[in-house]
Amino acid sequence: MTQKTVRSSLPLLAPLLAGASSRDRLVASLGALLAITVVAALCHRLLTLPPGLPYLAAPLGASAVLVFAVPASPLSQPWAVIGGNIVSALIGTLAAQVFARQEIAAGAAVGGAILAMSLLRCFHAPGGGTALVTALAPPAIAASGYAFALWPVAIDAVLLDNMDVPTLKRAVAMVGGRATTEASGGVRLETVRKIAETGIDLISAGALTHSARRLDLSLEWARRSKTRAKRRG
Repeated sequence: MTQKTVRSSLPLLAPLLAGASSRDRLVASLGALLAITVVAALCHRLLTLPPGLPYLAAPLGASAVLVFAVPASPLSQPWAVIGGNIVSALIGTLAAQVFARQEIAAGAAVGGAILAMSLLRCFHAPGGGTALVTALAPPAIAASGYAFALWPVAIDAVLLDNMDVPTLKRAVAMVGGRATTEASGGVRLETVRKIAETGIDLISAGALTHSARRLDLSLEWARRSKTRAKRRG
């Protein structure tokens, strides 16, 4: 059965591939490979975690799929990725402490995470996985309590949102290279250079997309009637 036949007969099962070309797919794959490898290596070298506590939370793999395969998606933006995972980890921890039965804690964690992410405008699909992993946590994660939301879920990146340049520079100095820093919010093309000079690691600029200039290249046309054409002639 060909791909075309599948699409026409079973539209719901039609394949949805990340990227519009082979190059896009390769870039997404290599980007996720490098990002996860580097973050894992840095955490392993720089962090001292209790025995049994992982250096990376498993749902971060799903986050990497969104960030590198569909970077333009609202679910892939910095606040969604970081805020969604942290909030979900907190909700999962709370559910595990409130409900003794794991099946109830699991459902409450995912449902609560969806509600919290929606209210905080940081909706991120892998956050549901983060909440579930935390609610069904093994002893090492359960023993860490709410700290798991920050260590290791949030330690992989620090989001510095809507800061002016002087404040941003002080924040970068306070971090002191102990975590990856990212500037987001209020970033304009005219201020990118000054922000980069603060020593920030990453810069997220939505102006590249939402403020891009547009050019109407519509190919719509209409045939004039012969009567109108004669009158004008």
